[in-house]
Amino acid sequence: MGGVSTADRAGRVPKQDRSRATRQRLLEAAVACLAAHGWAGSTVSVVAERAGVSRGAAQHHFPTREDLFTAAVEYVAEERTNALRALFPDGAGAHDRRAVVAALVDLYTGPLFRAALHLWVAASNEEQLRPRVTELELRVGRDSHRIAVELLGADESRPGVRETVQGFLDMARGLGLANLLTDDTARRERVVAQWADLLDDALR
Repeated sequence: MGGVSTADRAGRVPKQDRSRATRQRLLEAAVACLAAHGWAGSTVSVVAERAGVSRGAAQHHFPTREDLFTAAVEYVAEERTNALRALFPDGAGAHDRRAVVAALVDLYTGPLFRAALHLWVAASNEEQLRPRVTELELRVGRDSHRIAVELLGADESRPGVRETVQGFLDMARGLGLANLLTDDTARRERVVAQWADLLDDALR
C-alpha cells in the first residue's frame, strides 16, 4: 500500500537512461557547436537541433545557456583527463617522458581547447559566465598539473621542479593557440621532442 510496484520501478529505469543519454548528447553537441561556430553562433536552439532534441528538453536539463556550455566544457575536460590517465594505467610515464609530453600537448590541440577558448572569450565579456568559467579553469588547471606531475615522475619537493612542470603546461597551451589558425604539427613535434629532453634533464 502506497509503495512502488515492481512494474513501476521497471518502467522508471529506461526513462532515467533516456534522460542521461539526452544530457550526454546535449553536452557533446554543445562542445561541437562551440568549437565550430564560437559563442555567438552556439545558441541553445542550435545545440538542441544538433543533439536531435527539442529546445524544451534542452532547457529541462540546462535552464540557461551558461549552464549548458560550462557543463559541456567540464564534461569533456573530465573525459579528456580520463583518457590521458588510461594512456599510462601503470604510471609508467616517467620512463617515456616524450610520450607523456606528447599526450599532454594533445590536450591543448583538440576540439575541447578550441571550445574552451571560445568560452574564455565569451566569459571576458559576460558577467554571468565569468565566475563559472574561472572556477572551472582553476580546477582543470590544478588537475592537469597534478596529472602531469604524476606521469612525469616529478619530485616537487626539489627547488624549481614545480615551476618547470607549470612552464611546460604553459608552453603546451601556447602550442594549442598556435594550432588554432594553421596546422602546426611539424613544428609542434620538434618542440615536443626538445621539451622531453629538457624535462629529462630537469627532473632526473
